[in-house]
Amino acid sequence: MNEFFSKEKLLEYWEQALAWSEEAVWSPASLTQIAIILAALLIGHIVARWVKRGLDKACENIKIYRKYSDFVAPLYRPILFVLLLLIGRIALVQLEQPVYLLDIALSLLSAWIVIRLATNFITNQSIARLVAVIAWSIAALNIVGVLDPLINVLQAAAFSVGKLRISLFGIISGLLTLMLLIWIALVVSRLVEDRLKTFYVITPSARVLIAKIVKIVLISIALTMAVTSMGFDLTALAVFGGALGVGIGFGLQKVVANFISGVILLLDRSIKPGDVIETQNTYGEINKLAARYTSIITRDGTEFLIPNEDIITQPVINWSHSSTEVRRRIPINVSYNSDLRKAMDLMNEVAVDHPRVISSPEPRTLLKGFGDNGVDLELRMWINDPQNGVSNVASDVLLGIWDKFHEAGVEFPFPQRVVHFANGDDEGDEKQKPPATKAEKSEPAASPPEPFGKKSGD
Repeated sequence: MNEFFSKEKLLEYWEQALAWSEEAVWSPASLTQIAIILAALLIGHIVARWVKRGLDKACENIKIYRKYSDFVAPLYRPILFVLLLLIGRIALVQLEQPVYLLDIALSLLSAWIVIRLATNFITNQSIARLVAVIAWSIAALNIVGVLDPLINVLQAAAFSVGKLRISLFGIISGLLTLMLLIWIALVVSRLVEDRLKTFYVITPSARVLIAKIVKIVLISIALTMAVTSMGFDLTALAVFGGALGVGIGFGLQKVVANFISGVILLLDRSIKPGDVIETQNTYGEINKLAARYTSIITRDGTEFLIPNEDIITQPVINWSHSSTEVRRRIPINVSYNSDLRKAMDLMNEVAVDHPRVISSPEPRTLLKGFGDNGVDLELRMWINDPQNGVSNVASDVLLGIWDKFHEAGVEFPFPQRVVHFANGDDEGDEKQKPPATKAEKSEPAASPPEPFGKKSGD
């Protein structure tokens, strides 16, 4: 490693770079080619806008053009660059002038067009841009002719750990290989998951489980191949694997517990995507069973991410586990002065008229008891779509009962209390009077009224 980065070698590299620049850059032939390249870039940048506007206007009624216009539009500018460079190259060949810089520029642009076409199939724009830059950089180094020397320098920059030799080139190639293989594994697993969604004979839980197993296997293979490409001996990682196991045992207990709990949930099929559950004061539909959490979307659009371990250890009400039919109970109190049979018939009628209440089993009203203020009735009805909410059905039925009862004269009870005084005589009343004030004591007592019919002089 030191021999490649010694003072003498660095000076030699610098002298070679200066000699190459004087011959390849600052000569009249090179300056002419550089001028042609800059002119082609400038003209192509301006003309590309006109070409795009003209094609959009001329082909606006062509369906296939509208479908692929966004796919092809980024290629207008580099294609124009290539065409203009070809024209300049033909002119220089006719004048018997060197064209080596134009050939390099044409190769670079052609590689960019091919890479751009390939990366258009990547939906994530950030990943597509990263892949395009890396691929084009490697192609550019190869076209210029410095890829092999650069690889030799990177391979020479190495260090040893025991019997293992790790080079900078191995690390870079391993990281690039890891990124590529991980991306391929994720794409393949996504395709498998989308394909499994069409197999309706497989239960939703089994589909999710198979998709997760495929993803784990593909990512494991990608990691193994990437580590192997870096020059690591997998047998030498036994100690690292043991340390990783200890770390998982102490520091990642919750993560592993949630992962194992997610696998158990998929295997026992207690819950599955699409089920309506209620847990920890959360009511909603299961949207996704992930490796670490279960996604539940409530009726108000809020998405709760509940750890899989909590789903197993905490009580869970699954409204649609074995059947989507759910019975709702609505308690109603009516006055003792009301006709009970008529009130029960009206409650059944309201439930039957609701579109979400099923007819079999049919709604039924029961007499539950005689309360302090009124008679206790209970309406029992069944629905088969709990994912659309259960409280809204009860609200609609209660509102219908309110209207029906007011139309038919059925009274709702209200609390009534009768208060009896323990001491109701005059003596008790006098005892309960407050003491007289000083003003009241100073005034003379008023004489009682005379009896009716008695004369004042008697």
